Amino acid sequence: MSQLKLAIVGAGVIGKRHLLASTHLDDFSLVGIADPFPGAQAVAEKYNTQLFETTSEMLRATKPDGVVVATPTEHHLEPTLQSLDAGAHVLVEKPIMSDMQECEQTIAKSQSTGKHVLVGHQRRYYALVNKARELIQQGHIGKLISVSGQWTVRKPDDYYDADWRKKWQAGPILTNMIHEMDLLRYIAGDITSITAETANTSLNFEKEDVAAMVLRFKNGALGTFLISDQSFSPWSWEHALGENAAIPRTKQNSIKFMGTTGSLEFPNLTLWKSTGDKCNWSSEFESTELVNEQEDAYIKQLSHFHDVITGTQPPLVSAADATATLRATLAVYDSAKSGARVTF
Repeated sequence: MSQLKLAIVGAGVIGKRHLLASTHLDDFSLVGIADPFPGAQAVAEKYNTQLFETTSEMLRATKPDGVVVATPTEHHLEPTLQSLDAGAHVLVEKPIMSDMQECEQTIAKSQSTGKHVLVGHQRRYYALVNKARELIQQGHIGKLISVSGQWTVRKPDDYYDADWRKKWQAGPILTNMIHEMDLLRYIAGDITSITAETANTSLNFEKEDVAAMVLRFKNGALGTFLISDQSFSPWSWEHALGENAAIPRTKQNSIKFMGTTGSLEFPNLTLWKSTGDKCNWSSEFESTELVNEQEDAYIKQLSHFHDVITGTQPPLVSAADATATLRATLAVYDSAKSGARVTF
Protein backbone atom coordinates (compact mmCIF):
# COMPACT_ATOMS: atom_id res chain seq x y z
CA MET A 1 0.00 0.00 0.00
CA SER A 2 1.34 3.43 -0.93
CA GLN A 3 1.98 5.98 1.77
CA LEU A 4 -0.48 8.77 2.43
CA LYS A 5 0.81 12.33 2.14
CA LEU A 6 0.79 14.18 5.47
CA ALA A 7 1.29 17.92 6.03
CA ILE A 8 1.58 19.92 9.26
CA VAL A 9 0.41 23.48 9.93
CA GLY A 10 2.34 24.91 12.86
CA ALA A 11 5.85 23.92 13.94
CA GLY A 12 5.55 24.88 17.60
CA VAL A 13 5.55 22.60 20.64
CA ILE A 14 2.48 20.59 19.69
CA GLY A 15 3.36 20.55 15.99
CA LYS A 16 6.72 19.02 16.88
CA ARG A 17 4.91 16.39 18.94
CA HIS A 18 2.92 15.33 15.88
CA LEU A 19 6.05 15.39 13.75
CA LEU A 20 7.81 13.09 16.21
CA ALA A 21 4.83 10.71 16.17
CA SER A 22 4.93 10.60 12.37
CA THR A 23 8.47 9.18 12.45
CA HIS A 24 7.11 6.03 14.13
CA LEU A 25 4.61 5.29 11.36
CA ASP A 26 5.36 3.97 7.90
CA ASP A 27 1.85 4.80 6.67
CA PHE A 28 2.61 8.47 6.08
CA SER A 29 5.02 10.45 3.96
CA LEU A 30 5.65 13.93 5.37
CA VAL A 31 5.36 16.37 2.47
CA GLY A 32 5.47 19.78 4.10
CA ILE A 33 5.20 22.16 7.04
CA ALA A 34 3.45 25.52 6.94
CA ASP A 35 4.71 28.09 9.44
CA PRO A 36 5.75 31.72 8.82
CA PHE A 37 8.15 32.01 11.76
CA PRO A 38 11.93 31.80 11.11
CA GLY A 39 12.47 29.01 13.63
CA ALA A 40 10.36 26.67 11.53
CA GLN A 41 13.13 26.31 8.97
CA ALA A 42 15.25 24.31 11.40
CA VAL A 43 12.25 22.06 12.15
CA ALA A 44 11.66 21.41 8.45
CA GLU A 45 15.33 20.57 7.95
CA LYS A 46 15.29 18.20 10.93
CA TYR A 47 12.39 16.28 9.40
CA ASN A 48 13.75 16.56 5.85
CA THR A 49 10.67 18.23 4.42
CA GLN A 50 9.63 21.44 2.67
CA LEU A 51 8.73 24.60 4.56
CA PHE A 52 5.98 26.91 3.34
CA GLU A 53 5.02 30.32 4.67
CA THR A 54 1.28 29.79 4.23
CA THR A 55 -1.16 26.90 4.38
CA SER A 56 -2.61 27.70 0.97
CA GLU A 57 0.82 27.60 -0.63
CA MET A 58 1.57 24.23 0.98
CA LEU A 59 -1.76 22.77 -0.09
CA ARG A 60 -1.27 23.80 -3.71
CA ALA A 61 2.28 22.45 -3.88
CA THR A 62 1.89 19.16 -1.99
CA LYS A 63 -1.79 18.11 -2.31
CA PRO A 64 -1.76 16.18 0.98
CA ASP A 65 -4.21 13.44 1.94
CA GLY A 66 -4.22 14.59 5.57
CA VAL A 67 -3.34 17.83 7.34
CA VAL A 68 -2.54 18.27 11.03
CA VAL A 69 -3.50 21.77 12.25
CA ALA A 70 -1.31 22.50 15.29
CA THR A 71 -1.52 26.29 15.45
CA PRO A 72 -2.75 28.31 18.46
CA THR A 73 -6.51 27.87 18.90
CA GLU A 74 -7.42 31.29 17.55
CA HIS A 75 -5.73 30.29 14.28
CA HIS A 76 -7.41 26.89 13.81
CA LEU A 77 -10.27 27.94 11.56
CA GLU A 78 -8.62 29.20 8.37
CA PRO A 79 -6.14 26.31 7.81
CA THR A 80 -8.86 23.79 8.67
CA LEU A 81 -11.31 25.20 6.13
CA GLN A 82 -8.59 25.61 3.51
CA SER A 83 -7.46 22.01 3.95
CA LEU A 84 -11.00 20.65 3.67
CA ASP A 85 -11.58 22.70 0.52
CA ALA A 86 -8.34 21.30 -0.90
CA GLY A 87 -9.64 17.76 -0.48
CA ALA A 88 -7.68 16.79 2.61
CA HIS A 89 -8.91 15.27 5.84
CA VAL A 90 -7.94 17.23 8.96
CA LEU A 91 -6.62 16.42 12.42
CA VAL A 92 -7.00 19.67 14.36
CA GLU A 93 -5.66 20.19 17.85
CA LYS A 94 -7.93 20.75 20.83
CA PRO A 95 -9.90 22.89 21.53
CA ILE A 96 -11.43 22.41 18.10
CA MET A 97 -12.04 26.15 17.62
CA SER A 98 -12.28 29.41 19.56
CA ASP A 99 -16.08 29.64 19.70
CA MET A 100 -19.32 27.96 18.71
CA GLN A 101 -19.68 29.89 15.45
CA GLU A 102 -16.32 28.63 14.22
CA CYS A 103 -17.30 25.11 15.24
CA GLU A 104 -20.48 25.36 13.17
CA GLN A 105 -18.49 26.58 10.17
CA THR A 106 -16.12 23.64 10.52
CA ILE A 107 -18.89 21.06 10.78
CA ALA A 108 -20.67 22.55 7.75
CA LYS A 109 -17.49 22.58 5.68
CA SER A 110 -16.70 18.97 6.61
CA GLN A 111 -20.16 17.92 5.52
CA SER A 112 -20.09 19.87 2.25
CA THR A 113 -16.63 18.58 1.23
CA GLY A 114 -17.17 15.02 2.44
CA LYS A 115 -13.87 15.16 4.34
CA HIS A 116 -13.49 14.22 8.00
CA VAL A 117 -12.33 16.39 10.88
CA LEU A 118 -10.64 14.46 13.69
CA VAL A 119 -9.99 16.51 16.85
CA GLY A 120 -6.86 16.01 18.94
CA HIS A 121 -8.22 14.94 22.30
CA GLN A 122 -5.37 12.44 22.46
CA ARG A 123 -6.17 11.05 25.91
CA ARG A 124 -9.05 9.03 24.44
CA TYR A 125 -6.47 6.70 22.88
CA TYR A 126 -5.15 5.47 26.22
CA ALA A 127 -6.26 1.93 27.07
CA LEU A 128 -6.80 3.04 30.68
CA VAL A 129 -9.30 5.68 29.56
CA ASN A 130 -11.25 3.17 27.50
CA LYS A 131 -11.13 0.66 30.36
CA ALA A 132 -12.61 3.27 32.71
CA ARG A 133 -15.34 4.03 30.18
CA GLU A 134 -16.12 0.32 29.89
CA LEU A 135 -16.31 -0.16 33.66
CA ILE A 136 -18.61 2.82 34.15
CA GLN A 137 -20.88 2.34 31.16
CA GLN A 138 -21.25 -1.44 31.62
CA GLY A 139 -22.33 -1.00 35.23
CA HIS A 140 -19.34 -2.51 37.03
CA ILE A 141 -19.81 0.04 39.84
CA GLY A 142 -23.60 -0.05 39.63
CA LYS A 143 -25.49 3.11 38.78
CA LEU A 144 -23.16 6.11 38.59
CA ILE A 145 -24.13 8.56 41.34
CA SER A 146 -21.28 11.01 41.78
CA VAL A 147 -17.97 12.17 40.34
CA SER A 148 -15.25 14.10 42.15
CA GLY A 149 -12.18 15.41 40.37
CA GLN A 150 -9.40 17.93 40.40
CA TRP A 151 -6.50 19.20 38.33
CA THR A 152 -4.46 21.28 40.73
CA VAL A 153 -0.89 22.22 39.86
CA ARG A 154 1.38 25.23 40.23
CA LYS A 155 2.90 26.25 36.94
CA PRO A 156 6.38 27.87 37.02
CA ASP A 157 6.47 31.66 37.39
CA ASP A 158 8.25 32.10 34.04
CA TYR A 159 5.36 30.28 32.34
CA TYR A 160 3.56 33.62 32.46
CA ASP A 161 6.37 35.74 31.00
CA ALA A 162 4.53 35.80 27.67
CA ASP A 163 1.70 38.33 27.87
CA TRP A 164 -0.74 36.07 26.02
CA ARG A 165 -0.57 33.57 28.87
CA LYS A 166 -2.05 36.19 31.20
CA LYS A 167 -5.23 36.46 29.13
CA TRP A 168 -8.40 34.51 29.89
CA GLN A 169 -8.02 32.41 26.74
CA ALA A 170 -4.78 30.96 28.18
CA GLY A 171 -6.18 30.22 31.62
CA PRO A 172 -6.46 26.69 33.04
CA ILE A 173 -10.14 26.39 32.05
CA LEU A 174 -9.60 26.58 28.31
CA THR A 175 -6.04 25.25 28.30
CA ASN A 176 -6.36 22.36 30.76
CA MET A 177 -10.01 21.82 31.73
CA ILE A 178 -10.81 21.11 28.08
CA HIS A 179 -8.90 17.81 28.55
CA GLU A 180 -10.68 16.97 31.79
CA MET A 181 -14.10 17.88 30.38
CA ASP A 182 -13.55 15.62 27.40
CA LEU A 183 -12.56 12.74 29.68
CA LEU A 184 -15.62 13.28 31.89
CA ARG A 185 -17.94 13.32 28.87
CA TYR A 186 -16.29 10.28 27.30
CA ILE A 187 -16.25 8.16 30.44
CA ALA A 188 -19.36 9.27 32.35
CA GLY A 189 -21.61 10.60 29.56
CA ASP A 190 -22.88 13.95 28.35
CA ILE A 191 -23.11 16.93 30.66
CA THR A 192 -26.35 18.94 30.70
CA SER A 193 -25.61 21.83 33.08
CA ILE A 194 -22.74 23.56 34.86
CA THR A 195 -22.51 25.98 37.78
CA ALA A 196 -19.11 27.57 38.41
CA GLU A 197 -17.07 30.13 40.32
CA THR A 198 -13.63 31.49 39.43
CA ALA A 199 -10.98 33.58 41.22
CA ASN A 200 -7.68 35.21 40.29
CA THR A 201 -6.40 36.45 43.65
CA SER A 202 -2.94 34.86 43.35
CA LEU A 203 -1.52 36.42 40.19
CA ASN A 204 -4.19 39.06 39.54
CA PHE A 205 -4.03 38.44 35.80
CA GLU A 206 -7.03 38.45 33.49
CA LYS A 207 -6.97 34.65 33.44
CA GLU A 208 -8.33 32.70 36.40
CA ASP A 209 -6.09 31.08 39.04
CA VAL A 210 -8.77 28.63 40.15
CA ALA A 211 -12.24 27.47 39.12
CA ALA A 212 -14.72 25.31 41.00
CA MET A 213 -17.72 23.76 39.30
CA VAL A 214 -20.74 21.55 39.78
CA LEU A 215 -21.76 19.38 36.83
CA ARG A 216 -25.00 17.54 36.10
CA PHE A 217 -24.72 14.55 33.79
CA LYS A 218 -27.43 13.38 31.43
CA ASN A 219 -27.63 10.05 33.28
CA GLY A 220 -28.54 11.87 36.51
CA ALA A 221 -25.15 11.78 38.20
CA LEU A 222 -23.68 14.90 39.80
CA GLY A 223 -20.04 15.89 39.79
CA THR A 224 -17.67 18.45 41.22
CA PHE A 225 -14.38 19.56 39.72
CA LEU A 226 -11.62 21.90 40.92
CA ILE A 227 -9.00 23.23 38.54
CA SER A 228 -6.08 25.53 39.29
CA ASP A 229 -2.67 26.40 37.90
CA GLN A 230 -1.62 28.08 41.18
CA SER A 231 -2.11 25.17 43.60
CA PHE A 232 0.94 23.07 44.47
CA SER A 233 -0.37 19.53 44.78
CA PRO A 234 0.25 15.96 43.56
CA TRP A 235 -3.24 15.66 42.04
CA SER A 236 -3.36 15.94 38.27
CA TRP A 237 -3.45 13.66 35.22
CA GLU A 238 0.19 14.44 34.45
CA HIS A 239 1.40 13.77 38.00
CA ALA A 240 -0.65 10.58 38.19
CA LEU A 241 0.80 8.98 35.07
CA GLY A 242 4.20 10.63 34.62
CA GLU A 243 3.66 10.90 30.86
CA ASN A 244 5.52 14.23 30.78
CA ALA A 245 9.20 13.91 31.63
CA ALA A 246 9.19 17.44 33.11
CA ILE A 247 6.50 16.54 35.67
CA PRO A 248 7.34 13.95 38.37
CA ARG A 249 5.02 11.00 38.78
CA THR A 250 3.13 10.80 42.08
CA LYS A 251 0.74 7.95 41.15
CA GLN A 252 -1.97 9.90 42.97
CA ASN A 253 -5.39 9.53 41.38
CA SER A 254 -7.20 12.77 40.63
CA ILE A 255 -10.75 11.66 39.71
CA LYS A 256 -13.17 9.34 41.52
CA PHE A 257 -16.26 7.78 39.93
CA MET A 258 -18.70 6.51 42.59
CA GLY A 259 -21.65 4.20 42.00
CA THR A 260 -24.19 2.19 43.95
CA THR A 261 -22.06 -0.97 44.10
CA GLY A 262 -18.50 0.27 43.72
CA SER A 263 -16.12 3.12 42.97
CA LEU A 264 -13.26 3.71 40.56
CA GLU A 265 -10.16 5.82 41.12
CA PHE A 266 -8.69 7.31 37.94
CA PRO A 267 -6.38 7.49 35.98
CA ASN A 268 -4.37 4.78 37.78
CA LEU A 269 -7.33 2.46 37.86
CA THR A 270 -8.22 1.23 41.34
CA LEU A 271 -11.59 -0.50 41.58
CA TRP A 272 -13.27 -0.58 45.00
CA LYS A 273 -15.95 -3.21 45.66
CA SER A 274 -17.68 -4.82 48.65
CA THR A 275 -16.35 -8.15 49.92
CA GLY A 276 -19.92 -9.39 50.38
CA ASP A 277 -23.31 -9.24 48.71
CA LYS A 278 -24.37 -6.00 50.40
CA CYS A 279 -23.06 -2.56 49.57
CA ASN A 280 -23.51 -0.05 52.39
CA TRP A 281 -21.38 1.85 54.87
CA SER A 282 -20.86 -1.21 57.06
CA SER A 283 -19.51 -3.34 54.18
CA GLU A 284 -15.87 -4.38 54.08
CA PHE A 285 -13.93 -3.15 51.05
CA GLU A 286 -11.57 -4.86 48.65
CA SER A 287 -9.55 -2.97 46.06
CA THR A 288 -8.16 -4.13 42.74
CA GLU A 289 -5.42 -2.23 40.96
CA LEU A 290 -5.74 -2.68 37.21
CA VAL A 291 -2.51 -2.81 35.24
CA ASN A 292 -1.75 0.26 33.12
CA GLU A 293 0.80 0.19 30.34
CA GLN A 294 2.49 3.39 29.27
CA GLU A 295 1.49 4.34 25.73
CA ASP A 296 2.23 7.08 23.24
CA ALA A 297 -1.21 8.50 22.57
CA TYR A 298 0.06 10.73 19.76
CA ILE A 299 1.30 7.75 17.76
CA LYS A 300 -2.01 5.94 18.29
CA GLN A 301 -3.93 9.07 17.33
CA LEU A 302 -1.97 9.57 14.12
CA SER A 303 -2.41 5.89 13.25
CA HIS A 304 -6.15 6.33 13.75
CA PHE A 305 -6.02 9.42 11.51
CA HIS A 306 -4.64 7.16 8.78
CA ASP A 307 -7.64 4.86 9.21
CA VAL A 308 -9.99 7.85 9.08
CA ILE A 309 -8.42 9.04 5.82
CA THR A 310 -8.66 5.59 4.24
CA GLY A 311 -12.26 5.23 5.37
CA THR A 312 -11.74 2.14 7.52
CA GLN A 313 -12.78 3.91 10.74
CA PRO A 314 -14.92 6.94 11.64
CA PRO A 315 -13.25 9.67 13.72
CA LEU A 316 -12.98 8.70 17.38
CA VAL A 317 -13.42 12.40 18.20
CA SER A 318 -15.55 14.05 15.53
CA ALA A 319 -16.02 17.78 15.07
CA ALA A 320 -19.52 17.54 16.58
CA ASP A 321 -18.23 15.58 19.58
CA ALA A 322 -15.39 18.03 20.22
CA THR A 323 -17.82 20.93 19.86
CA ALA A 324 -19.87 19.49 22.73
CA THR A 325 -16.71 19.37 24.86
CA LEU A 326 -15.90 22.99 24.01
CA ARG A 327 -19.48 24.06 24.76
CA ALA A 328 -19.31 22.50 28.22
CA THR A 329 -15.90 24.05 28.89
CA LEU A 330 -16.98 27.54 27.83
CA ALA A 331 -20.03 27.13 30.08
CA VAL A 332 -17.66 27.29 33.06
CA TYR A 333 -16.76 30.87 32.05
CA ASP A 334 -20.35 31.76 31.30
CA SER A 335 -21.65 30.51 34.65
CA ALA A 336 -18.88 32.22 36.65
CA LYS A 337 -19.51 35.49 34.82
CA SER A 338 -23.30 35.44 35.11
CA GLY A 339 -23.57 33.84 38.54
CA ALA A 340 -26.17 31.43 37.18
CA ARG A 341 -26.35 27.79 36.14
CA VAL A 342 -25.78 27.23 32.43
CA THR A 343 -27.82 24.47 30.79
CA PHE A 344 -27.35 23.03 27.32
